[in-house]
Amino acid sequence: MDTSNSHANPRFPKPNLPLTVAPTAIATGDLPTIAFTIGDAAGVGPELIHEAISSGLLPRLAKYRILGNTDGIQPGQPSKESAMRGYNALNEAVDLLRSGEIQGVVTGPVNKAALYDEGFDFPGQTEFFARSFDIDNYAMCLTGPHLTVGLATIHLPIKDVPAALTKPEIVRVGKLLYEFCLKKGHHYPLIGVAGLNPHAGEDGHLGTEEQEIIIPAVEELNTQFPGVFDGPQAPDTLFYHAYRRDFHAVLCMYHDQGLIPLKMIDFREGVNVTLGLPFVRTSPDHGTAFDIAGQGIARPDSMIAAARLAASLVATEKANKNLLG
Repeated sequence: MDTSNSHANPRFPKPNLPLTVAPTAIATGDLPTIAFTIGDAAGVGPELIHEAISSGLLPRLAKYRILGNTDGIQPGQPSKESAMRGYNALNEAVDLLRSGEIQGVVTGPVNKAALYDEGFDFPGQTEFFARSFDIDNYAMCLTGPHLTVGLATIHLPIKDVPAALTKPEIVRVGKLLYEFCLKKGHHYPLIGVAGLNPHAGEDGHLGTEEQEIIIPAVEELNTQFPGVFDGPQAPDTLFYHAYRRDFHAVLCMYHDQGLIPLKMIDFREGVNVTLGLPFVRTSPDHGTAFDIAGQGIARPDSMIAAARLAASLVATEKANKNLLG
């Protein structure tokens, strides 16, 4: 379980995550609402949410509210109760999303190990929201100022990844990643596709998944979106080119292939986005950080970036609906 947080430092720069819609696109009295769920009540989530809201860095594209409470919970002392506070906040968010009272959610980090003991039957919050809304066509995406990665497979043991990779799955996730690039304001996106094996299989000498699965998937994607997808490429050089902005996003074959470079480069401002949901869901790209909770040293950068992106996406969607009548 990742319990880390961005580098402990009470000072933080203004996030440079771009917004894709101007505040004037929505009437002030008709702002959408974004809810924060506190995550594990003993972790850094609650304090970082309050810091984000009071930072002055959240755009006035939305209204914000907090779901969950920390009454009687000691920061840095995880328990069954602190974990369940986070789970209850997630369920409250689902109810509010269904009723239309909120249009987006920013989720604080939960203690999944503790939730598993209480019957939380999901690999993560991504799968929780997808199943809560009976969504099969979803994907996990991480985005920051320098990199955006989409994952063809999510929470799987590495030994199970090759069998889980199929042409339809890569095509499906590729489409969702393309749509996300458009929502971020990239009107003509270019997406690099990572190979699974070293050197992208070396023409079949280091694995055949590229030739048998990934290349046909890229060909089908480019049939639908000409010139958008480039690959499969050797992963050891692809992220260098993505960092240099030769690509707007990278389609990765498994979890750590995408998250290692993303967290190395955009650790402080990385944001987790669930693609394919009928609402916006983002989260900071760090864990509960029980070891520093309540000490006032956890950085709010990623929480701020998650809220800024959620506000931008929700506002853009609402503005588009208004334009279409």
